[in-house]
Amino acid sequence: MIPVKGFSGQKVAVLGLGRSGLTTVRALRAGGAEPICWDDNPAARETAEGEGFSCVDLRSHGVFEDIAALIVSPGIPHLYPAPNPVVTAAQEAGVPVDNDIGLFFRSFAGPEWNNYDTPPRVIAVTGSNGKSTTAALIHHILTEAGRASQLAGNIGRGVLDIDPGGDGSVVVLELSSYQTELARALTPDVAVFTNLSPDHLDRHGGMGGYFAAKRRLFAEGGPDRAVIGIDEPEGAFLAGQLAEGPTDDRVIRISVARKLTGPGWQVFARKGFLSEYRKGRQAGAIDLREIKGLPGAHNHQNACSAYAACRALGLAPRVIESALHSFPGLPHRSQIIAEADGITYVNDSKATNVDSAIKALSAFGKIRWICGGLEKEGGLDALSEALDQVVRAYVIGREAAEFAMRLKADAMVCTTMAEAVKQAMADALPGETVLLAPAAASFDQYDNFEQRGDDFATEVKSRLAKG
Repeated sequence: MIPVKGFSGQKVAVLGLGRSGLTTVRALRAGGAEPICWDDNPAARETAEGEGFSCVDLRSHGVFEDIAALIVSPGIPHLYPAPNPVVTAAQEAGVPVDNDIGLFFRSFAGPEWNNYDTPPRVIAVTGSNGKSTTAALIHHILTEAGRASQLAGNIGRGVLDIDPGGDGSVVVLELSSYQTELARALTPDVAVFTNLSPDHLDRHGGMGGYFAAKRRLFAEGGPDRAVIGIDEPEGAFLAGQLAEGPTDDRVIRISVARKLTGPGWQVFARKGFLSEYRKGRQAGAIDLREIKGLPGAHNHQNACSAYAACRALGLAPRVIESALHSFPGLPHRSQIIAEADGITYVNDSKATNVDSAIKALSAFGKIRWICGGLEKEGGLDALSEALDQVVRAYVIGREAAEFAMRLKADAMVCTTMAEAVKQAMADALPGETVLLAPAAASFDQYDNFEQRGDDFATEVKSRLAKG
């Protein structure tokens, strides 16, 4: 655990007692603070009280008179679409509002670091798509290279739940826009921006607010090195803002859309080959085509980002290449769950928006596509650019019929996962891929995308077992 510094002997309010909230309360107490907790869920309050923490309704009048700070869990809005009343009350009382990410960055370093040969490093990864895979891939590469590494944030453990940094160790954080938008301290050694596409727009008041939340990772303190995907205008703009000139190798530009040239530091992938150029000369190259855990251009972008981050820490290209080949991929993200009779079954339940579904569809050949669910804002029109390889769509969800009508593809309304898998498996031919890439949220039928992906995997394996 990382004890929170700076609040010893002071009361600190914590709003939200989920995984990160409860960990925050423990870390505050470990640092000598007196945490005051609240969650609208009685069961969450009961859990906190069972550990000896005080729960006080933070909506009560005058509660912030002697509070030093309010720590807010990621899912609680502080501005858009409307601020939580507790956040408003804290701001009116002049109480600083922060989150566990901000507490981590102010508390991670310790006096023992003066005795280390190599101080601990933090790599933080943000973006719209691919950040989980990129963060996990960086962690995997570091571990395979013999570097002590911990994976935390929006993946793995909560940031305050990890072990203190050791000599030469690395913490890899996946950070969502919900986490970066509010943290009062953001000082990673290496920061990664994968890409940007519309998501969570109601929470951020539009695309500009969404980009601004991501940009804070690079603006609040500033990393020593920034790895920036420049295939969207926002990424290109961010790289331009951070670099002092064409030769500034503190910025590593990433692309899977084109070859990058110039005197700076670039990593790009074309036709399945990753290339690193520095000062106009090639410094490394990797054939990504046979790496099963990283199929498709979107995963090649993840590989470029992870490669660049690890190169920024001094790892050799061949060490990184070896680790890429042993990367198993993440559950629910282009995860191959079975191969039988020449047919490949892939679970990409994490493809919860149109952009991520397009990337999944572009990674395979002839596809039997299982899609549908709770549609996000923005519609489905953009999917048309990736439907050439779709033989047929099998649509699930409560609004499956309406979803199917808007697809510019041969579509079958199945409603349930069981029916979709049954029909797709019956139709699939050797050389084809049965792909779950919903392009929608899961909450109309499932608690989360993991449950949806598990249901798909269970149905596929059950039917394969029956022959």
